[in-house]
Amino acid sequence: MGFSEFLKTVENFVWGIPLLVIIVAGGVLLTVRLRGIQIRRLNLALKWMFTKEEGATGNVSSFGALCTALSATIGTGNIVGVATAICLGGPGALFWLFIAGLLGLATKYAEGMLAIKYRETAPDGHTYGGPFCYIEKGMGKKWRWLAKTFAVCGTCAAILGIGTFTQVNSISTAILDFCCPDKTKMWSLPFVGDVTATSVVTVIIAVSLTTCVAMVLLGGIQRISNVASFVVPFMAVTYIVFSFILVFANMREIPQAFATVIKGAFDPASVTGGAIGSIFIAMQHGISKGVFSNEAGLGSAPIAAAAARAKEPVRQGLVTMNGAFITNIICLMTGLVLVTTDAWQTGLEGYSVTRYAFTEGMPFFNADIVSFILSMSLVFFAFTTIIGWDYYAESCVEYLSNGNQKAVKISKYVYILAVFIGAFMTVKDVWTIANIFNGVMALPNMIALFALSGIVAKDTKEFFAQGKHKLQK
Repeated sequence: MGFSEFLKTVENFVWGIPLLVIIVAGGVLLTVRLRGIQIRRLNLALKWMFTKEEGATGNVSSFGALCTALSATIGTGNIVGVATAICLGGPGALFWLFIAGLLGLATKYAEGMLAIKYRETAPDGHTYGGPFCYIEKGMGKKWRWLAKTFAVCGTCAAILGIGTFTQVNSISTAILDFCCPDKTKMWSLPFVGDVTATSVVTVIIAVSLTTCVAMVLLGGIQRISNVASFVVPFMAVTYIVFSFILVFANMREIPQAFATVIKGAFDPASVTGGAIGSIFIAMQHGISKGVFSNEAGLGSAPIAAAAARAKEPVRQGLVTMNGAFITNIICLMTGLVLVTTDAWQTGLEGYSVTRYAFTEGMPFFNADIVSFILSMSLVFFAFTTIIGWDYYAESCVEYLSNGNQKAVKISKYVYILAVFIGAFMTVKDVWTIANIFNGVMALPNMIALFALSGIVAKDTKEFFAQGKHKLQK
């Protein structure tokens, strides 16, 4: 067995049925104990997303913390991940992806609520927290080893995979596909001689991207939040509107598309012609990509939530819940684009099948313009994921080093270096490694959510019973 095959075996084990069952069961448990809070209180969640809480303390606004979390969540998984799920599991995978996303709202609420309840305040006044804090403070110090396990895996996932190499590679691929479709084209440069166009563009991408990332990250969480608060809403709205135009252009196909998704969820063979004949396969790919896309249960979002300028844990929990709601909309729009255009049946994979869907589904737009907009969406999605995951890495290192700011600063420079290196790497195995670390992150976090679900339910019930939500602006 080669190294790649070994990694794939480990990934399949980590992200096997047991972990998916645990994450989905956690969403079901929290949905029941919180009495469907993701539906009943969605109006409050959307309202509080844009309003400030009086008397609150923290590093950034609630909206800024949400955008920081979204910057790390909205990424290639919302474009490439959804396409992969539908191509491998059939259109029915979109139904199960939506169900996983709906349950994930309750999980995200609990994570955000616990993040504020158990966060730490450093000597200089800044706040930080996440699963490592609510595991140790909520479950007790005897569980510190579990908190440290999460923090170590979070650091590794950020620096060695999902935050750097994989995202940089996605940016490079998108730009190179648009700028250098002819990979064999040669350019002649002074003092260098003949080089391939792709190598020149790759160097430009590496230098430009590293510079932009460094300018943001060296400004700390305030600058990360400010950039995320501007870029995330812009890119999310642009992509959703662009997707809506395509779906509207194919309006006649929408009823059939929904029928295909529902039918494919429970009888895949009838839709795929027998190529995919198992409900289990549709469920597995839909649920796994749903979890990967909105990160509900992974424990990443509460790290950003802990930095929010917030006082009431329940309120911030609802604001954090919006992250899963927005990513679910993006995933749903991507899925509808793929199904309405029948792009999932072309035999293409990943980004290529999504690009095909957009270019073929919008014939009234120039194909190059459509390809450019989609490429730029992917670039911005990946860029914001880079800056968001850096903050996750820093917070994990801060916890592991007992607040040593020198260690935090070193981790930041290592992260920036990894971004530069990532442009020149082949990341065939890095995605697999990142997924493994993500899975190992999720397990400690889900254990904590099960253990603390009673506290989440109790505090939530008291908040609304006492009418505190009516006092909030």
